[in-house]
Amino acid sequence: MESLAGDPQAFSASAEDYQSLSLEEVRKRLGSGKSDFLVAGAFEGSRLVGMAGFHREAGQKVRHKGRIWGVYVTPASRGKGVGRKLLCAVMQRGAEIEGIEQILISVATTQTAAICLYRSLGFRSFGCEPRALLVGGRFIDEEYMIYLLKPSRTAP
Repeated sequence: MESLAGDPQAFSASAEDYQSLSLEEVRKRLGSGKSDFLVAGAFEGSRLVGMAGFHREAGQKVRHKGRIWGVYVTPASRGKGVGRKLLCAVMQRGAEIEGIEQILISVATTQTAAICLYRSLGFRSFGCEPRALLVGGRFIDEEYMIYLLKPSRTAP
């Protein structure tokens, strides 16, 4: 909730979307019990200061793709390497899932620090959706990025 309320331009979901969810719905959305879905957290003491999620695409033709979502670091913990450590951990765990060949991430173009971090980790841009989000009467574009785990190949 802190991430959605504190940085509304950074996420496609809104705090209002999540306020009425039951605990069971939150469990489902966090992939409770699924082996190809994970959420990682970074802690300072007992305080959660960062998070990132990963899920495998479900369809038969898209199961080779994983997607990182919900990346957030609290303002007080930014610039300390927390985001980099989280992303490296999530990317490593995602890469260990059998059949994952590429990892996707999307980011609001207003999030320049995040874009720089993703590029430094090897993600490259493959497109931009103009006017992807409408926040407070302002349109925000979203950049789509990919990280290839395995070299390109042509299906038989």
